[in-house]
Amino acid sequence: MASKVLSAASQKRSAQFFNIASVTAIVCMPVFPIVLVWIAGSILVYSANIYHPNPVVREYTKFGGYRFYGLVGALLATMNYSGLLTKLFGGAINLLLVIWVISLVIVVPFGVRAIVKAGKENWQEITAGV
Repeated sequence: MASKVLSAASQKRSAQFFNIASVTAIVCMPVFPIVLVWIAGSILVYSANIYHPNPVVREYTKFGGYRFYGLVGALLATMNYSGLLTKLFGGAINLLLVIWVISLVIVVPFGVRAIVKAGKENWQEITAGV
């Protein structure tokens, strides 16, 4: 069986990437609909990292996924009532701003905390069977 050496830097990047991209997508949400692109891309990143040989990388990806996919599911449910909510919040722009602020509060602080925490982890080179 062949083996591959995974560097500490590579593992750290893998642990941080899902959270970095999720935070970026949410911060840029009103300017450019990058959230839609990231929803598709996140599935690829999540499925690759959730089977990573290092369980610490899997944990960072798992909890980043909980936050991001939970928010996306809530946004999907919100879209079903957008006609009603538009009237409640005084227009589509106001509703967009409320959704954006709620998204910022849910994803950004915890995502930044996970990025910083992963940066401080004691990453070590590992050997994984291919």
